[in-house]
Amino acid sequence: MKKVIFSVTLTLTFLIASSQSRGSEELPPLDEAAQSWVESTLSGLSLEEKVGQLIIGGTGTSFTNLDTDKFQQIRQNLTDYHVGGYHAQGGEVFSAAFLIRRMQELARVPLFITADLEGGAGLIFRGGTRFPKAMALGATFDPEIAHQVGETTALEAKSLGINVNFYPVVDVNNNPLNPIISIRSFGEDPAFVAQMAAAYIHGVQENGIMATAKHFPGHGDTSTDSHLELPVIEVSRERMEEVELPPFRAAIQAGVQAIMTAHLAIPALEPEEGLPATLSRRILTDLLRKEMGFKGLVFTDAMNMGGIRARWKDGEAAVLAIAAGADLILYPSSVGATFKGLLQAVRQGKIGEDRLNDSVRRILQAKARLGLHQHSLVDISSIDQIVGSPDNQEAAQKIMDKAITLVRDEKDVLPFSPRAGAAILLLTLMDERRPMESRGHSFVREFRRRRSQTIHVEVMPQASAEEISLIQELAKRVDYVVVGAYIRIAASKGSIELSLNQIELLRNLSELRKPLALVLFGSPYLLSWIPEIPSYILAYEDYPGAELAAVKAILGETPFRGKLPISLPGFYPLGHGIQK
Repeated sequence: MKKVIFSVTLTLTFLIASSQSRGSEELPPLDEAAQSWVESTLSGLSLEEKVGQLIIGGTGTSFTNLDTDKFQQIRQNLTDYHVGGYHAQGGEVFSAAFLIRRMQELARVPLFITADLEGGAGLIFRGGTRFPKAMALGATFDPEIAHQVGETTALEAKSLGINVNFYPVVDVNNNPLNPIISIRSFGEDPAFVAQMAAAYIHGVQENGIMATAKHFPGHGDTSTDSHLELPVIEVSRERMEEVELPPFRAAIQAGVQAIMTAHLAIPALEPEEGLPATLSRRILTDLLRKEMGFKGLVFTDAMNMGGIRARWKDGEAAVLAIAAGADLILYPSSVGATFKGLLQAVRQGKIGEDRLNDSVRRILQAKARLGLHQHSLVDISSIDQIVGSPDNQEAAQKIMDKAITLVRDEKDVLPFSPRAGAAILLLTLMDERRPMESRGHSFVREFRRRRSQTIHVEVMPQASAEEISLIQELAKRVDYVVVGAYIRIAASKGSIELSLNQIELLRNLSELRKPLALVLFGSPYLLSWIPEIPSYILAYEDYPGAELAAVKAILGETPFRGKLPISLPGFYPLGHGIQK
């Protein structure tokens, strides 16, 4: 066995230098015809239509009959409230493309169609290619992979009619207790996050859609989920300059065309108590626009999140966000209330018409850069030639295979080489039960396909002491023990932990004198709760591709090649990894 502690100092020095040498990239200029379209369209819009351009509605993009209440609501938002775009929340690829085309046909001004493509098009659109999220990409320490993922994601998304990708996450995850960023971040080193983000941005925007750096000015150092309540980051401005802001500066330098705000309070930047960045003029205008020189679009994060809704009504929050410097109001709870609130604010002079025109002009210019003024309707016939190809699927799996990180193997038992007929106990420790959830299914199936003598037991948080005791007895009677721990990072979940009984089970299993492998699907920070565990593998993700990659590495079909893009405080530094 050979242990390698990966030194990142020289690598990061090179990354910083290469980023600085690239120089700042301006937004792509518009040709004369495109600029003419922008100005003629702007001058031809009514006040109501201008206000509507500031709003992005949201909908699931599963099959939708045109006579359903769902589509009638979409029709009203497009024709009565003149929304500037729609946020697509997932569905099968063809149904999504059909609905997107219908919406574009109804719109007088071409629509932004936005999506959270943090794991590729396949994250939310069935049939698309599912790539690893940012932390697994970070574990490869390869910016070219980030560029490749951005490129393929853009090509697949564009074929469905998506033109704005709400990615990359450029937050620096330096808080192990963060329940909402975590594996969505490239890592904890600002320079490395900046480099990976810039590579991804280039991959996306070189292939015809808009990238979005989020969540400004930095959501990595929180232990609160802004979907539930308003986080507060109590750090100095100097610390912000060292950690949170550099990746955003790098994204701007890389030419990112959009930035998304964060629903969190930062007293060092905004002294008004409880005022989130999304609603702060000091943060969005003084810092982002004036000081950092950002000229692209500013999207709010979803305005139906608890960090906003707990204190402000839809119309009130939208007015404050636009006054602060945002251009687009994303996914409010009520499009109608948001439209009416903004329209009233303009008529009353709370939002000046010049201010309104500034945002609408930026929106139209961005749409022209995407070519929407010439062509906004998706070609349905090309989808099955582009989306989810075998080449794309194979590339995605190879990336996930490369990311699997062996952090600890104190007994030198990995990879396993079970003899014929050896019994394997496979435990899946779930942090919660979700209806129709497939987590763990691929992990079990792939083990059993390779080793028929695999016994599987699912261990839920509410497992009793008696159940835990029975599992421990079973573990004594098998030849190998594999534990897959699922600690999901998800909106509105609010925690990243296992139950006390599950933790106690892992501690007792650690004392067994037989090969044991623990693989984490999700949060990488469990080691703090079970420091005695002899083996520790990180898959970072909890989807079938990550489960397959973990099985292959544990059984020696692929080598362990990943390295920690974060540190495990008190245990292992950034860049650590056992290569074998």
